Amino acid sequence: MSSPRTIAIVGYGTAGQALAVLLSRDNHTVHVFERAAAPGPVGAGFLLQPSGLDVLWQMDLLPQVLAHGAPVRRLYGDTPCGRTVMEMGYASLDPRLHGIGMQRGALFSLLAQAWPQPQQLHADTCIVDVDAEQGRLRDAQGRWHGPYDLVIAADGSASTLRTHVQGTRLDREYPWGALWCLLPCEDWAYPDQLRQRYVAARKMIGLLPVGTRPGDAVPRLSFFWSLPRDQFARWESDGLARWRDEIATLWPQAHARLDSITVGTQLARAGYRDAVMARWSRERLVLAGDAAHAMSPQLGQGVNMALMDALALRDALRAHPQRDAALQAYAAQRRAHVAIYHFWSRWLTPLFQSDRDTAARARDLLLKPLGDLPGGRGHMLRVLSGTQRGWLGKLGLSPGFIDAMAAHGEANTRA
Repeated sequence: MSSPRTIAIVGYGTAGQALAVLLSRDNHTVHVFERAAAPGPVGAGFLLQPSGLDVLWQMDLLPQVLAHGAPVRRLYGDTPCGRTVMEMGYASLDPRLHGIGMQRGALFSLLAQAWPQPQQLHADTCIVDVDAEQGRLRDAQGRWHGPYDLVIAADGSASTLRTHVQGTRLDREYPWGALWCLLPCEDWAYPDQLRQRYVAARKMIGLLPVGTRPGDAVPRLSFFWSLPRDQFARWESDGLARWRDEIATLWPQAHARLDSITVGTQLARAGYRDAVMARWSRERLVLAGDAAHAMSPQLGQGVNMALMDALALRDALRAHPQRDAALQAYAAQRRAHVAIYHFWSRWLTPLFQSDRDTAARARDLLLKPLGDLPGGRGHMLRVLSGTQRGWLGKLGLSPGFIDAMAAHGEANTRA
């Protein structure tokens, strides 16, 4: 293991939290800077894939995650007329594996509880500048912090520090976003499935079981509604009644879940970016999470990628005493995995969030048959589960993790 370092992390999202836990456990002195005055989860829920769950197993957090999350064994999408567009089950990948739907608040709480140095979280501190050579940070009040041996920019898809690496190939905002909220699960008919409904590529509704969170034992669903970003204001002015009537027409079962939504402010608004970096580090500054590789949410990999970044950076610092060698090894490993997801998320987005009706019709006709072809289903499942590496490679999962998932499944079966 390398000598202890002083490390600054900018951002207390999933990447920042996981890094704080892992690096503190390796006896590094870690300081986290977060712009929010009261740090907390942003968004409703997400799908943890085997790739991300493997990291949480290595962090000794898998039992807590499984206790709160909801097993997701099938992904299904159709049109209002009943045409199946997507149908995939994890059992076709490995009968011992499945995804876990989880509330952002649950994972945030578990990671916060696992960090042994919470007193070194500097909340309400917006970092606006980095001296990459000296490892110093300047906040919005003009105060300088540091120097640090290493500065990790984990400040999200809209990162203000990304440009300091001086390697931006692409950084653009997607025109489409989404509205999100949590709903009581109650008697939802698909407690182990991600269900989506599509109207061409112009409208998309989704419901994902996300389990419970500490302090709230009510199982919930994460609901999302796709919407162009420039139509958020119009959606608000049109009022909830009109929107609910539209959902009742498109998907009556989803409409029945919305009784608890009475005002528009109960739905959070989300936007997305596409960012590709030619390099992930410069001097003492390195990128992690969405700051390094923001992408469309179509493949649902954001949280999983953030967890994998944190573990890879921890491992690189362990393996390479020299900082530059460690950062190069980290970037090489993660970019080899991320590249295929950037590619597919960029090409899939117009099929699910756009005005391209012809592309959507082709999707409705071809996506499921392509997935039924020899090799097609396996490739799609590896991409969705986060275990695809390059065009032909596979990302190996820890045998101990697979055994833990199998044991959990057997225990649930006996129960």
